[in-house]
Amino acid sequence: MTSPPSLSRKEAESQVRSWGFSHVFTWTDGGGAHYAPHKHSSLTTHLILSGSLTIAYPGSEDKKEKTTHGPGERLDVDAGQVHEVWIGKEGCTYVIGE
Repeated sequence: MTSPPSLSRKEAESQVRSWGFSHVFTWTDGGGAHYAPHKHSSLTTHLILSGSLTIAYPGSEDKKEKTTHGPGERLDVDAGQVHEVWIGKEGCTYVIGE
């Protein structure tokens, strides 16, 4: 499921709330940031506003490939799913829903 990349921050946050997420915020990472393997206790969604991120699922039998996501893309991570993230060289701004 994708959204137009031209959404404002307010519009994007409203859209993520409309998907049923109650805790919604916008986050920006600088280029080259890295999140070591980790997991969350609930489903999370990420709506990319600018830049890109690459995600991998260490130890997953179903999701063996790294995937890169850019503006307008929605990325969901299931509760308890171990994942690792690399931010593109241009950085990344995204709306998170928890």
